[in-house]
Amino acid sequence: MLMGTVTPLPLGRPSQVGFDRIELTRILDLYGRMVAAGHWKDYAIQLDVDSAIFAAFRRAAERPEFRIEKRPALRNRQGMWALIGEAGAILKRGHELGPVLAPVERRLMKLVD
Repeated sequence: MLMGTVTPLPLGRPSQVGFDRIELTRILDLYGRMVAAGHWKDYAIQLDVDSAIFAAFRRAAERPEFRIEKRPALRNRQGMWALIGEAGAILKRGHELGPVLAPVERRLMKLVD
């Protein structure tokens, strides 16, 4: 490669979806509070071409209690954020992360009380 050669960056869709810093901070803050309450023990993050998923576990050897999914393709429809329960049912869907996390936040308040 020559010193003066500029290599263009590929334009278009990124190779995978991810969480930005603010989103991940919000999710990990909730996770940390659930760990402190003694409810969650482990988590996993999966980054794919069409989605980013944060899964929270009560124990490491079971299905996640909650999955927080970000699917940008659904941004203009029902919203790119979804909260999915252990059985796979969509518990909450929306355009903003905060309201989607609200059911877990309410559960945390019950655990702390």
